[in-house]
Amino acid sequence: MILLMTTDPPKESPWGLGRRFPPLGLAYVAGALEQAGFQVELLDNYLLKKPIEDVKQEVKRLAPEMLGMTCGSVTYRRCIETAKAVKEVLPACKVVVGGWHPSYLPESMLQHPAIDYVVMGEGERAIVELAKSITKGEDDSAIAKISGLAYRRGEKITKNAPTFISDLDQVPFPARHLLPMHLYSREMEYLSVKPVDTMNVIRGCPYNCAFCETKKLWGSKCRAFSPSRVVEELNHLVSDYGTKGIYFVGDNFTIHKKRTIELCREIKKSKLDLEWVCDTRVDLISRELLKEMKAAGCRTIWFGVESGSSRILKKINKQISLQQALDAFKLCREEEIRTASSFMLGLPGETVKDMETSFKFARKLDPDWVRFNIFVGYPGSDLYDEIMAKGLYDRVEDFVTYVKTDDFNYEMVSKIQKRFHKKFNRSPKRILRTIRRDGFLNVLRRNL
Repeated sequence: MILLMTTDPPKESPWGLGRRFPPLGLAYVAGALEQAGFQVELLDNYLLKKPIEDVKQEVKRLAPEMLGMTCGSVTYRRCIETAKAVKEVLPACKVVVGGWHPSYLPESMLQHPAIDYVVMGEGERAIVELAKSITKGEDDSAIAKISGLAYRRGEKITKNAPTFISDLDQVPFPARHLLPMHLYSREMEYLSVKPVDTMNVIRGCPYNCAFCETKKLWGSKCRAFSPSRVVEELNHLVSDYGTKGIYFVGDNFTIHKKRTIELCREIKKSKLDLEWVCDTRVDLISRELLKEMKAAGCRTIWFGVESGSSRILKKINKQISLQQALDAFKLCREEEIRTASSFMLGLPGETVKDMETSFKFARKLDPDWVRFNIFVGYPGSDLYDEIMAKGLYDRVEDFVTYVKTDDFNYEMVSKIQKRFHKKFNRSPKRILRTIRRDGFLNVLRRNL
């Protein structure tokens, strides 16, 4: 029996629980293990926040041969605490960790004796091979052949380079049936229907944004589920969970124009009555594409604009121009697709004046929704390396860096963020527009 779980951030962390979505990555791993014949339980403790003593009792009750945890830099401390607790009640249980942080810094996990193995990169194939080896009692020679696995033997840490799954259609549906789906946030302001669920249709990124570490987890080549496989999963969500809206999670939804058009036509042909939202770049859309997407149910597109300063866009290697952003938002308005945009505040090399420039540009774009995010450095990105090398931080907590320059620190940027959100969203024009779009009662309920 195998137990998979997430962990919650420490209580004092500012990066706690926001909108509640199912942990798709872990659910994919659970699905792969079930397909291989293993009995699997899934505990989403990022959602449930069970205290360590309750987790220990659950481990004692289930007595798993292997426990797999997903870990980010923010949840690093909790992950280690949980691993130690598991070993206290069940010393023979093999503890495996995967996810963002272990993929970039496996040594930081394996320095703790309670962690037996680290899965780097995609987890589905590696975790199944490891589970087979553990349950069969195979020796180290079999485990040494598993790609994407890091492990400790004595004082030596061995890291097997990860490989990526070329045909994603081989990956089974996420095991949503193992999750408390009724407890998740199954509504979204970007869509007028509910319930809304999340889906992943693409992995990998060919771009080199300095703030992002995605390609080190998923690879630099975009791999996508086939349109027919996506529609099959959509049908599954509609029939089994009553889904009416979808958020397609992934930064580059429209990167393959031909595939995107084929997917849209497959959705239309299936007669699925769904609304959906996706993420993409401002340089990856066209009028032809938007028309196909709208006809297939697309209602909103999220764009990562990141900055209104050309200098900062170049600094972070975003490889877009301000004019491309303006053109993309104009095109969406003309095709009656709503827009949402995200900006970063507090990037190393940025000034307060640059942040004000971003705010003015956000107003010029005039998206339906905007989010100003405070940048913090995470291991695996180029900016993180720059921050650490130049000492551009006032503190590091569980490998997360809080940027400090001559111009600002985290607390100052937090105040700027609040001011920007308030100023952007609470103008009379914006309030009236939101009420017309969403209805007075919905707006009132959200704000309360």
